[in-house]
Amino acid sequence: MRKRLRKKLRKGEFQEMGFEVQFNLPSHADQEQQNAFFDSFIQEAIEKNGLMCGGGCGLAWNVFVTRNQRGTATQSDREIVRSWLERRPEVSGIQFGPLTDAWYSV
Repeated sequence: MRKRLRKKLRKGEFQEMGFEVQFNLPSHADQEQQNAFFDSFIQEAIEKNGLMCGGGCGLAWNVFVTRNQRGTATQSDREIVRSWLERRPEVSGIQFGPLTDAWYSV
């Protein structure tokens, strides 16, 4: 496969990695508290570090995190997000998946 096609398809040296994060909020958290947490999570743990995420939210969160621009998430990015979540007393059941291909994962 030619370099130009590998870049377009994000394969080989252009592969982009990301990771899955799962965690829970307390069952007594109302919609306003969930929204406040979501805003803080996105601003402080994700956007501030050049990341982006997508996925479900509510009391049980399951999100996939990757770089905001072309590039790959790193182990350091995982640790930044982990550290932020662990400092939040309302968060429980934190689980991180391994770095996986952000475009071609199963």
